[in-house]
Amino acid sequence: MPLALWALTLSAFAIGTTEFVIVGLLPTIASSLSVSLPSAGLLVSLYALGVAVGAPLLTAATGRMRRKPLLLGLMALFTAGNLVAWLAPGYGALMAARVLTGLAHGVFFSIGSTIATGLVPKEKAASAIALMFSGLTVALVTGVPLGTFIGQTLGWQTTFLAVSALGVLAFLGSLALVPADIPTPPAASVRQQLAVLKQPRLLLVYAMTALGYGGSFIAFTFLAPMLQQVSGFSAASVSWVMLVYGVSVAAGNIWGGRLADRKGPVRALQIVFGLLAAVLFILTFTASQPWLAVATVLAWGAVAFGNVPGLQVYVVRQAERHAPQAVDVASGLNIAAFNVGIAGGAWAGGLIVARLGLLATPWIGALVVLGALALTTLAGRLDRRGAAQLPARPAAAARREQRVC
Repeated sequence: MPLALWALTLSAFAIGTTEFVIVGLLPTIASSLSVSLPSAGLLVSLYALGVAVGAPLLTAATGRMRRKPLLLGLMALFTAGNLVAWLAPGYGALMAARVLTGLAHGVFFSIGSTIATGLVPKEKAASAIALMFSGLTVALVTGVPLGTFIGQTLGWQTTFLAVSALGVLAFLGSLALVPADIPTPPAASVRQQLAVLKQPRLLLVYAMTALGYGGSFIAFTFLAPMLQQVSGFSAASVSWVMLVYGVSVAAGNIWGGRLADRKGPVRALQIVFGLLAAVLFILTFTASQPWLAVATVLAWGAVAFGNVPGLQVYVVRQAERHAPQAVDVASGLNIAAFNVGIAGGAWAGGLIVARLGLLATPWIGALVVLGALALTTLAGRLDRRGAAQLPARPAAAARREQRVC
């Protein structure tokens, strides 16, 4: 793989770290800024909203820009946002910084796949994309627990300064290594993106995505305060639990992909959503016992992101059938749906904490995930009904469709 691709992977690592490290620092930030935990949780919501808005709208607005200048501009914006967070004098400035970095995140991953595939031969395109997105997984395994440790030891502002340094390294790496002649693909207009949203079957997949992630993030947003206030862990120990979670996520991603290949996306999603709901219900009862809580968090990580491969494969299949002219747009909107779920889950979790307490977040999150399971089951039934209504075709045509699907 070319060195330029490693610069993209470093960018993804920095972006993934700044997105998720806030979860481990919520109690520290809330205490430092004299705000409630639900208010601190809005820092997760607003970042995710920035991603959800930035991915479709800003990608369309910047579609005609050359790829390398756009990439450098995004990493400069990302670095500036984290520097603002480092210097933030209060809660309002920190909120603005989170929105700013979220906008950069959304556009980066929208154009990142195109840039990555432009760096390698066509037969290595999938491997290039996988390598770039591995930066997110590595961020969960190493960046988030390390950033949490830095923030709890040296102050949460220092974490954002460290992420800014990563942003500078990624900027310099892209400046030196990414070629200037990467082709610019045809831009997808806002009208094309809105046309995708008129397809009921795609809206169903986006709802599955948003509910599945929203339910998980109702509890995950407030995992650190739960570990400290309910499980009895010290602030310093939280970073180690986040490391356990990150390692489990990395394994769960691989498992989820293999499950989707073996069972098909719908059946795989039913299994993952069912297990995720069960783990969240169990956490309600194990959170008060430190080692049982760690074991439950380990199981949670294994299924929390295991639905990503199935959801992405399924949305592409549905787009090929119902919006073949905008498959890339449909896939990008599913990324926005992930972040809508994160934003809504963090916001709802704040309301739940304020009214019912921390221990209510896991079981309510489980109920929301069961909603995603119900929608997935509905999608499977619609698929079978649609297949049954298709007119009979020659065996050769049926075999060709089977290979495509």
